[in-house]
Amino acid sequence: MRTLPQYIFKSKKSQQLQKLINEALYILDRFGVPLEKQTQRRLERIGMAFLAVANVKVSSDWAKVKEFNGTHALRTREIIKYWNENFDENISDSSYDDIRRKDLKLIVLSEIIISSAANPNAARNDGTRAFALNPEYAPLIKAFGSVNWEDGVDDFLLNKVTLEEQLSDKRDLNLIPVNFPSGKTLKFSPGKHNELQKIVIEEFLPRYGYGAAVLYVGDTANKFLHLERERLQKLNFFELSHGELPDIVAYS
Repeated sequence: MRTLPQYIFKSKKSQQLQKLINEALYILDRFGVPLEKQTQRRLERIGMAFLAVANVKVSSDWAKVKEFNGTHALRTREIIKYWNENFDENISDSSYDDIRRKDLKLIVLSEIIISSAANPNAARNDGTRAFALNPEYAPLIKAFGSVNWEDGVDDFLLNKVTLEEQLSDKRDLNLIPVNFPSGKTLKFSPGKHNELQKIVIEEFLPRYGYGAAVLYVGDTANKFLHLERERLQKLNFFELSHGELPDIVAYS
């Protein structure tokens, strides 16, 4: 297996625990759980939540993960206890709701962990609500580290739509297409500010821009979505940095 990426690297935990949590996050990442926008601490907690539910304390435990078999399921307070006993944490029982709303949320939405496993009729805030590993994913998780593991994941996901793909499709539906005077088309993230920039580029500049070319425009989600750096340098335009950015730079 190739060298695993480091999802968490600013942690006070031992190297062994950091390695274990990075393994957990790699598995979730490969299963299509979107992790890219999470903070280091949130990633650490997501990884530990997955480890607790699967009952993995060390790397050698992957082959022995516990999936839902009608009995094995953890409530959020039991997950906190698992963290405190095995992962050098000191978290209060009162933080149990964060486990459900933040740390387990993406894994549950991805259906890798089953919500309300022990009590299917439990309400969202029911104290008996418990979480367990989906048996469908268990064989692959148990095989983690094997030579053909990556191929096995690809085959498993072949006919599945991952959460990452679902969210990506949803984002694409809401994107704003913007047609530049040059004929180039880019898609901006949704929002009133980008709607205004679309009007400036598509309606204002063609009427009043004297054939202006758009040399820079910043999307609210990507500040350098369109940047013609070389042309700006030839015009001796000031260096664009994150500190002070215009909305649109057009030149005639």
